[in-house]
Amino acid sequence: MDKLLIRGGHRLSGEVMISGAKNAALPILCAGLLTADTLELSNVPHLQDVSTMLKLLRQTGLHIEQDDTGVRLNGAAIDKLEAPYEMVKTMRASILVLGPLLARFGEAKVSLPGGCAIGSRPVDQHIKGLQALGAEITLEAGYIHAKAKRLKGTRIVTDMITVTGTENLLMAATLAEGETVLENAAREPEVTDLAHLLVAMGAKIDGIGSDRLVIQGVERLHGASHAVIADRIETGTFLCAVATAGGDVTLKNVRSDILDVAIDKLREMGVILTSGGDWIRVQMASRPKAVTFRTTEYPGFPTDMQAQFMAVNCIANGTSHVTETIFENRFMHVQEMNRLGAMIEIEGNTAFVKGVEKLVGAPVMATDLRASASLVIAGLAAEGETLIDRIYHLDRGYDRMEVKLSAIGADIRRVS
Repeated sequence: MDKLLIRGGHRLSGEVMISGAKNAALPILCAGLLTADTLELSNVPHLQDVSTMLKLLRQTGLHIEQDDTGVRLNGAAIDKLEAPYEMVKTMRASILVLGPLLARFGEAKVSLPGGCAIGSRPVDQHIKGLQALGAEITLEAGYIHAKAKRLKGTRIVTDMITVTGTENLLMAATLAEGETVLENAAREPEVTDLAHLLVAMGAKIDGIGSDRLVIQGVERLHGASHAVIADRIETGTFLCAVATAGGDVTLKNVRSDILDVAIDKLREMGVILTSGGDWIRVQMASRPKAVTFRTTEYPGFPTDMQAQFMAVNCIANGTSHVTETIFENRFMHVQEMNRLGAMIEIEGNTAFVKGVEKLVGAPVMATDLRASASLVIAGLAAEGETLIDRIYHLDRGYDRMEVKLSAIGADIRRVS
């Protein structure tokens, strides 16, 4: 099993090319199930989760061609309306095949999903919404069985804001009969990116970017070309790496307009940030200042950046508290950071962080995707060697992170 070995204390300098967004690419790939025509997708990241999704989609009969520039999907020969447990258990986003298969073919059988162990992420909102659209759904032997001759538009109000729930119901509604209104819809940029692709495919969607999506169902969708948006979480992770290790780095292929809250917090920490159309330059020459924040749905502070910012707070001047409101188990990185010499205490859903002048390298273990990124950031600032185990979590969501960090001066390498 691969591990990452980091020797900390090196300032970072140079340029990093940010990849396409994992959380946009996964639902966009599933949109290939909605049409018999060809989708041409570019800026698709090279990630383990993307490979898992492509493998799952292939077994439905979706034709896939992949090269360095992107992915071509053709859904003319789909003949298996099932997502089996063996393919779904490692990635919760697999649930996103449910809505498209049901909407286009009138039937789907999808295993209940797995993924990161960061807390309860139930799929009941997906099921409730599809039932409102007229689907008959049964749960049997760990599988969701859904049937409907044709979905019928309706008004759906989810009990909570759910990103994958919004995406699943949005895709299903594009082929439903009549008008569907999604209230309390997620506003994340990745949802917006999916909506823009669906419109390019012939869907009729109003309210894109808001919490109220209105969809007029159409008989069929057609092919389209689309570039996946830049990964705001990867961007934020590299910004935090420079904030912690120090240096002067320019990030290319970015969208600074969807990172406002994180950028404001970094400036509060003393980071110097300048940006242009598709680049951000990050400079850090001093010890960061501690900042307090609370995670919430977009456009608030993203839960997927909580662990990385906590890593910066660990070596910051002052004390801070971090409140996690999205996932109840998303502090599993705290114990590992404390092994590096951090001073973090947890009370309920709040972590209290007292910044220390230095961290000291030690063996640590990644527990989930973003926690693994936070340990890399902490390792960059730690004296001596940090060995991070179970980095398969990291590979799920970051495209060759150690290669990109090495190119800007980090002493980091993958070891078996």
